[in-house]
Amino acid sequence: MKLLLDTHMLLWAAGDPERLSLDARELIGAPENDLFFSAASLWEIAIKHGLGRDDFQVNARVLRRGLLDNGYKELPIGSDHAVAIDSLPPIHKDPFDRILVAQATVEGITLLTADALVAQYPGPVRKV
Repeated sequence: MKLLLDTHMLLWAAGDPERLSLDARELIGAPENDLFFSAASLWEIAIKHGLGRDDFQVNARVLRRGLLDNGYKELPIGSDHAVAIDSLPPIHKDPFDRILVAQATVEGITLLTADALVAQYPGPVRKV
């Protein structure tokens, strides 16, 4: 299965795995699953790290390198992802979460999230 981790799931998987649910750890650790991260997540991390947010204290460059070194695949943001946002219901106003949902939908990749609000989107979104 192809899995796209949302930003918090990436941060937890990389630096605080005990925050992940058992289901999330099993999915992420299953060798048959292909793990993806979005350029949008690194963009979000870089912005919020630059603002000094306590929950974003990781360097986006270091995280990217670590993810790639651990077998994650990078999902760039394309114009097809950007225009797909207009078909999403107005559940969540966070632009980073909305682009992740759009990417998952366009690419047919399951988005893993711990956010109950994001999990309300139709399509391939799974709360773990």
